[in-house]
Amino acid sequence: MQNYQILVCEDEVEIGNAIEIYLKNQGYGVHRAYNGKEGLDILARQTIHLAIVDLMMPVMDGLTMIMTLRQSYDFPVIVLSAKSEDMDKITGLNMGADDYITKPFTPMELLARVNSQLRRYAKFLSLKEHQSEDEQVYTVGGLELNNNTKEVTLDGNPVKLTPIEFRILQLLMKNPGRVYSAEEIYERVWNEEAIATDTVMVHIRNIREKIEIDPRNPRYLKVVWGVGYKIEKG
Repeated sequence: MQNYQILVCEDEVEIGNAIEIYLKNQGYGVHRAYNGKEGLDILARQTIHLAIVDLMMPVMDGLTMIMTLRQSYDFPVIVLSAKSEDMDKITGLNMGADDYITKPFTPMELLARVNSQLRRYAKFLSLKEHQSEDEQVYTVGGLELNNNTKEVTLDGNPVKLTPIEFRILQLLMKNPGRVYSAEEIYERVWNEEAIATDTVMVHIRNIREKIEIDPRNPRYLKVVWGVGYKIEKG
């Protein structure tokens, strides 16, 4: 098993200690931070493969930390919060998180989510390394996705997407005009059975906000009501 390094950014010492024990028992390397600033400092000097980030922390909160790290890193981020309201979940996903765990949680739930995210990240890196050059660039109108550089541009201007948003857009742009259901998008992007597809809807909305001049009247990413989503042919 690869020696994955995990950043645990949690200001509650007992919870952080418990998470560290769970992860180390699975063979993961663990790096501890107690606020967002400490977490970013660790990222600057240590290779990290996944981060578990609490939302409510002193000095720098988790959302600010996630927004900052997403400017440079594409590893998975799991948000940890005592709040269970849907808005907190949506906010975390909007800021670039890949998954969300609500306190209290069981060790089995935490480890299952960590293992799942790391499996997907490993596949993402493998595809990034081995795809052939003729499969790298997809263009629809003024929208271009370069799979080699992991960059998206709109009319020549860069568009910043999270890793999950990038993979969803890539799936849709590979087959413009083809309609994908939320369940199919989830299964293809997350590589597991679709149980709750609300996450897909949140990411679709985020992508629209970034690639559409008028998200309410989209040119590219369109909803086929009752069926799913598609990228309109150029």
